Amino acid sequence: MLTIGTIVLGVNDVAAATDFWHAAIGYVPREPGDDTWVTLVPAAGPGAALSLQLSETQVQEYPRIHLDLYADDQSAEVDRLVSLGARWVDWDSYPEDPDFVVLEDPDRNRFCVIDKSPR
Repeated sequence: MLTIGTIVLGVNDVAAATDFWHAAIGYVPREPGDDTWVTLVPAAGPGAALSLQLSETQVQEYPRIHLDLYADDQSAEVDRLVSLGARWVDWDSYPEDPDFVVLEDPDRNRFCVIDKSPR
């Protein structure tokens, strides 16, 4: 049997990416990392691990894999993430009346903030 152990993002600066994702989702290093790799885990309780790996490849304009972050207050979370260094993405593939917003982290890894509030 297989299970997903870690989701890995390629980044240009592991320390800066660690700071961003810690502030964004509250994850902390599972063990001391270095300038090429770190694995972040929830500070308390269960959850998927997120590893940050030094990468020199270009970011894909339309990535095949991305993170979906669920938000009870989407607008407030988007504002908070932008204040931490995330940027809005001019996404040309939004459906009519989307429940998500596309952002990118400081390394240009795209992710979505999904509105999980009662509609």
